[in-house]
Amino acid sequence: MTRRRDRITEALWAYAFLAPLALGLGVFYLWPVLQTAYFSFTEWGAFGGHEWSGTANYVRLLHDPEVGRALTNTISYTALGLVSIPLAIVFAALLNRRMRGVGVYRTLFFLPVVTMPVAVAMVWRWLYNGDYGLINYLLSLVGIGGPNWIADPGTALFALVVIGVWSSLGYNLIIFLAGMQAIPADYYEAAALDGAGPVRQFARITLPLLSPTAFFVSVISVIGSLQLFDLVFVIAGSGASARANPAYPRLQTVVALFYDRAFVTNERGYAAAIVMVLLLIIAALTLVQFRLQRRWVHYA
Repeated sequence: MTRRRDRITEALWAYAFLAPLALGLGVFYLWPVLQTAYFSFTEWGAFGGHEWSGTANYVRLLHDPEVGRALTNTISYTALGLVSIPLAIVFAALLNRRMRGVGVYRTLFFLPVVTMPVAVAMVWRWLYNGDYGLINYLLSLVGIGGPNWIADPGTALFALVVIGVWSSLGYNLIIFLAGMQAIPADYYEAAALDGAGPVRQFARITLPLLSPTAFFVSVISVIGSLQLFDLVFVIAGSGASARANPAYPRLQTVVALFYDRAFVTNERGYAAAIVMVLLLIIAALTLVQFRLQRRWVHYA
């Protein structure tokens, strides 16, 4: 009886310590998701009232070409942005050495992470400007006439990807650097005794043991890229100003479309349906990643 009482007491203490976190998750995460799911089946009026509309928003969503275009842009941005992962691995390997000024280099790589996304977007918007941007000025010095990067449909999405890769590279680099430093040095010493060079050590030791870290980075990178909004909002704007940009159809993401429908055209029920579809896509892709990680992730 005493042992049973002790177990009950320990369980009650455990639940007591978990209660604040569970309450916060329920109020600030679970409840908004449930509210959004409900709103996706409603239609809102101009003055805030709403009524049940069933699956009308989802039927409309299936026939809306703008949703398909925004989804294509978002997936394209996500796929192209994954190039930051191998780049971060390479730079982490270069900075995972004892050399003069390595702390300065690490700080420079990490600076974009601690910079406000809006400030980053404003700086890059100036760099990409077709008339007085720094990039086109440098190109003009060698006789090349650069385009208006964010107003040209052929270059707008790639320009956005460059900003995303540049912004996330430092964060991914720090995570990979921590993963590399957690690999025991004994492995490298044994490989060196067997005659393995630096390249072979990197391919046979570093990459396999870094695969759990790469898996984590890939999951958070995909989730973050699918939720892209702030860069698009600052660079392209929203509403009528955004639609005046000829490249906006190549820049509009799912979250940008959600914002436009929810806060510009006041179609909040339809906007909720859009974001619920995005939630399902994120959940499905994350599940696929967890399934596939069994084939390539090696846990020591």
